[in-house]
Amino acid sequence: MPVATPKQFAAMLDAAQEGGYAYPAINCSSLVTINAALKAFADQKSDGIIQFSTGAGQFASGLNHKNTVLGTIALAELTHRLAEQYDVLIALNTDHCRPHVAPDFLDPLIAATAERRARGENNLFQNHMLDASELPLAENMELSQKYLKLCAENEIILEVEAGVVGGEEEGAAGTEDTPAEDLYTTPDDMMAVYDALSPLGRFTFAATFGNVHGHYKPGAVKLRPEILKQGQDAVMGKHGAESEFDLVFHGGSGSTLEEIRETLGYGVVKMNVDTDTQYAFTRPIAEHMFKNYDGVLKVDGEIGNKKAYDPRAYLKAGEIGMANRIAEACDDLLSTGKSIAGQV
Repeated sequence: MPVATPKQFAAMLDAAQEGGYAYPAINCSSLVTINAALKAFADQKSDGIIQFSTGAGQFASGLNHKNTVLGTIALAELTHRLAEQYDVLIALNTDHCRPHVAPDFLDPLIAATAERRARGENNLFQNHMLDASELPLAENMELSQKYLKLCAENEIILEVEAGVVGGEEEGAAGTEDTPAEDLYTTPDDMMAVYDALSPLGRFTFAATFGNVHGHYKPGAVKLRPEILKQGQDAVMGKHGAESEFDLVFHGGSGSTLEEIRETLGYGVVKMNVDTDTQYAFTRPIAEHMFKNYDGVLKVDGEIGNKKAYDPRAYLKAGEIGMANRIAEACDDLLSTGKSIAGQV
């Protein structure tokens, strides 16, 4: 099945909201990591989201060029082709585009979708993220309004963020020294986001509730999922049940299963998974190198072992490790077995 159409992606979000589950959104940067995500979603019979950061686009375009847009388009087109082999729905998203990068990243990607639509083809991307959380909220919303209008014209859903996610992700968000109070989106903030954006088109919202990018031991990150409920209650209390946000959970590494599941009850329909899958990919490769040291290296003038140093040998191990971790995320987020492929 090819990548989801705009109608199918909207139905995915609706199904997750109504069913109390969320989609793992997997950051990928190569053919191998894309295949790991596709395998996991298909094995789990879960629809899912594959997303690319600006850094992934640079990496994919080649060391001599670092062409963020070209690399991102190449990854997206590759996913469109590979997804045809599977019977689950896959949506494509871009991750953490900061304000100063948006004109040179989001604008040409939205234009690429517009060009495909003019040819009668599916959208290149179903979802783009504008992370303007580094700006004061009023400026954030002004820029978000601009990009939501552009996205809505092309049936693209825009992901926005208000508040600060601690740590660092592709140069975005806060730092580990971010004041604690800045890590929590207030009900007033959530009301302001709804009032600014809801008339313009559909969007998803990464509200912050103490989440931090990076990897931390359980208990190190002080999450307050009830922040999401308070904001949702405020908005729905004024505007009705139909105003419920489609929320996104960033910085989930180190969160307990109980905390993750609690957010599902408050409207989280997408959870970014990156740090954990990076480790899950690299760990078996490291094991391969340690176990096959004298095979991957030509030690003391020997010839090594071609089967050991063939990149396919260890990349396959990495792909399996990453796929297993994504399957775990599907289970954690309760999306396993709930694909709506063929229903929309």
